[in-house]
Amino acid sequence: MTPEPMTPEPVVGFIGLGQMGQPMAARLAQWPGGLIVYDARPEAMAPLAEAGARVAGSVAELATEVAGEVAGETATAAGLISVMVRDDDQVREVARAVAAAVAAGRAGVILAIHSTIGPGTAADLAAELEPAGVEVVDAPVSGGFMGAHDGRLAVMVGGSRDAYERCREPFGRFADLVMHMGPAGAGTRAKLARNLLHFASFTAAAEAQRLAEAAGIDLRKLGRIVRHSDQVTGGAGSIILRRTTAPLDPDDPLREILEHTRALGEKDLSLALDLGAQLGVDLPMGAFALGHFGTGLGLPPREAPRREAPREDTT
Repeated sequence: MTPEPMTPEPVVGFIGLGQMGQPMAARLAQWPGGLIVYDARPEAMAPLAEAGARVAGSVAELATEVAGEVAGETATAAGLISVMVRDDDQVREVARAVAAAVAAGRAGVILAIHSTIGPGTAADLAAELEPAGVEVVDAPVSGGFMGAHDGRLAVMVGGSRDAYERCREPFGRFADLVMHMGPAGAGTRAKLARNLLHFASFTAAAEAQRLAEAAGIDLRKLGRIVRHSDQVTGGAGSIILRRTTAPLDPDDPLREILEHTRALGEKDLSLALDLGAQLGVDLPMGAFALGHFGTGLGLPPREAPRREAPREDTT
């Protein structure tokens, strides 16, 4: 029985070799299908060329090479072009240059946008580039430079299921978590929600530092404690367990756990606010958190503390 011929790996192009793009592309340098890179700065491409990547002279040249290999007689897998540039304007510029370089009807090229962009940009580009034979997926990443360097990024993919399946293996070179979030645009929406938590927590961290500093605590030691315990518990992500933010049903199996979490959280927030009052440290985020902690877990609002009515003076 004649064995079936093996499907060749797709060629990968990578555009944008900055702080994140450089280590991501470096982990693709030995990709079996080959890596082609482009950056406006020649010095950014040099290390990738030394590692085995081919260097393109422009976005159009890179796209033409990827499209040409996809259309070749032996190529049956989709070519992939990853983009990690600064903002929406640069993403649109690159995407349109790719579309112009790929002949209409030459289907099979996937354009993966790793940049963090506006919530509607990916879906708009997906519709715009489809006639050119380019399928757009938004695939923003989380994990920072070190995650990219170590191959430990998380990738949130928005696009068709087929495109996601075709991207999983190359993305797996720089990520150890690749998830399909939904249609084009879903990856970006997930990234914006994730970053809301990330950067809002920085403001909470600043408030906690002010309290700790006023209380005479070494902030660097506090930082070590926070990083250690979050690594163990999962930090704020550990309470993102449910499929909905709607109020919990009385018989929900998570209710008892989250009621316990609420009791602990409200107690500790109250104690921190008391300490802030003693030290003269304003803690607006802590006060807001106390007022909304339970409802954020899907539990009923806190009952206002009862106050006794003043007694009438009968003397």
